[in-house]
Amino acid sequence: MESLPAAFDHEALDYRPPLRQTVPVVVASPHSGAVYPATFLAQAAVPLSALRRAEDAFVDELFAAAPSLGMPLLAARFPRSYVDVNREPYELDPGMFEGPLPRPLNHRTTRVAAGLGMIPRVAASGEAIYRGRVSSDEIERRLETCWRPYHGALSSLVLATQRQFGGVLLIDAHSMPSSASGSGHRDRDQRVDIVLGDNHGEACAPALVDAAARWLSGQGLKVLRNQPYAGGFTTQRYGRPALGHHALQIEINRALYMDENRHRKLAGATALARLMAGLLEEMAAQALSLPVGHSLAAE
Repeated sequence: MESLPAAFDHEALDYRPPLRQTVPVVVASPHSGAVYPATFLAQAAVPLSALRRAEDAFVDELFAAAPSLGMPLLAARFPRSYVDVNREPYELDPGMFEGPLPRPLNHRTTRVAAGLGMIPRVAASGEAIYRGRVSSDEIERRLETCWRPYHGALSSLVLATQRQFGGVLLIDAHSMPSSASGSGHRDRDQRVDIVLGDNHGEACAPALVDAAARWLSGQGLKVLRNQPYAGGFTTQRYGRPALGHHALQIEINRALYMDENRHRKLAGATALARLMAGLLEEMAAQALSLPVGHSLAAE
């Protein structure tokens, strides 16, 4: 893989490159960060435990095999409750801020209405994160220190992979609360283990989504597509199948690998990490075998 910018050493990023990229796959974990700025915690009206419930905790560890399989892994170090990089840069609630705004904000979205903009207003519990209004200066500061470094690095990886292989598959790795879509149901037949999101067919070639669903189902996991998670800003921005850019969001039921109340990994996390490594191998093989019309084969 060609050399990448020094920006990959940014303190906001955890970049784990392969010794040599051998497959057209990039893995990203935007919500597993757990480095909480002291200034942020001082502003918070909720305890750290409440903020941490928004994390996709340990997801970067579940996909840690990526570099050894010849694919780069990029993870955010900052937490989702501080900056959510799976949102547009100015997707914000103007009522959160005090002082002149840097530009008009995109506030007419369902995510902003729910308090879950690029700078979230509420914690996973629905409680307000901040004691009062946030200085409007924080918008550009957090964009500059977190959002732009993350997407600058991810864009570089996607484009470098496309140039090397003729196409790219971005795996956007997430986890979901066990309560989501019945995934915490005690009846194993009713519990959802994995949700695959491709923006309802807009972000990824159907053959790749089919392959992921088939492989995961073959491991005994229950898989749904696009319900309740079809994908966010990342799949919308990077998923351009007609150009050979494919993006697939993977949501993993947290009950499979962690104690959500104590925020600790379960013994099953090791086995699940091995399973995710197997999925990555399968997706790499599938990406390389796509027809020329979806070109991902090395040139």
